[in-house]
Amino acid sequence: MRRVLLAAVMVAPFLYMVWVALAAGPHALAALPLGRLVLTSAIVAVSVVIGQVATSAMAAYAFARLRFAGRDRLFLAYLSTLTVPTILLVLPRFLLIDAMGWADGYGGLISTELVSVTGIFLLRQFFRTLPRDVEDAARLEGAGEWTIFRRVIVPQARPALATLALLGFVEQWRSFLWPLVVAQAGGPQTVEVGMANLRGMYALSGPDQIAIAAVATVPVAVLCVVARKYFIRGMRPCV
Repeated sequence: MRRVLLAAVMVAPFLYMVWVALAAGPHALAALPLGRLVLTSAIVAVSVVIGQVATSAMAAYAFARLRFAGRDRLFLAYLSTLTVPTILLVLPRFLLIDAMGWADGYGGLISTELVSVTGIFLLRQFFRTLPRDVEDAARLEGAGEWTIFRRVIVPQARPALATLALLGFVEQWRSFLWPLVVAQAGGPQTVEVGMANLRGMYALSGPDQIAIAAVATVPVAVLCVVARKYFIRGMRPCV
C-alpha cells in the first residue's frame, strides 16, 4: 500500500501537467516554433550521446583494464573535476569556443559536452565486474587491445552503454545554462531555452506554458519507459 501511495505521489504532478495541457488545447503550441526547437534539441542530444558513449567507453576500458604509470592518479584527477562548479567553467568554455568560431552554431553546443567524467566512472565500474577469461583467451589467440575492446568488452557492456546513453540524453535534453549562453551569441535555441523565453516574447497563460512543457517532456518520458530495463541492468553492477 505504501508503494502505491508513493507511486501516486510521484506520478501525480506529471498527470496534472498532461491534464492541463489537454485542457489548454493545441493553440498554445502555435506560440513557439516548437518543431524547430525540438529538432535542435534532438540533434544536440543525439550527437552528444554518441560522443559520450564512445569517449567514455574507451577511457573506461583504459582505466579498468590497461596498466600504465599513473593510471589511478590520473583517474582521481578526472574525478576531481566533478567538484568544480559548472558556473565557473562557462566563461572559459565560451572564450575557447568563440575563438574557434563555433559560438553561433551546433559546434558550440555539442563540442564541449562530448566527454563525460560521470560516464567514464560508470563504465569503469561496470568493466571491473566483467570476467577476464574471455579476454585472456582472446590474447592467447593474438588479439590486440582494440579487438578485445570492440569484440569482447563492448558486447558484454551493452546494458551499461544503454544506461549511459539514456542518462546523457536526458541530461542534454534538459540542459539550460550552456545552451542559453550559446543562444545569446546567436546560436540555435533548444527547447529549454525556447520555453524560458516564452514569458518575455509572448503573453501566454500558465496552462499554455504547461502545455508546451508537456510536449517537450514527451520524448524523454517515452525514452525512459522504453529503456527502463536496460537502465536497471546497467546500474546494478555499478552499485
